[in-house]
Amino acid sequence: MLAFITLLQAINLGSAVAPIGAALAVLGAAWGIGKIGSNALEAMARQPEAAGSLQTAMIVAAALIEGATLFAIVVCLMAL
Repeated sequence: MLAFITLLQAINLGSAVAPIGAALAVLGAAWGIGKIGSNALEAMARQPEAAGSLQTAMIVAAALIEGATLFAIVVCLMAL
């Protein structure tokens, strides 16, 4: 494993793959937040009286996804 890491450092592959990793992190977050939003709206349509608690849970989940995505982007861009 150490030889593989040394090889990657020798050819500087991290700077070539870092933007791809950042893009994948953003696409995954966009898909996840979209999925949360669509499911929350569907649940609100089924039970309008639960809209307040669903909206709160949706916002908290979206914020956690955005935080993890920001961390992933920073890690990827540190490889540049």
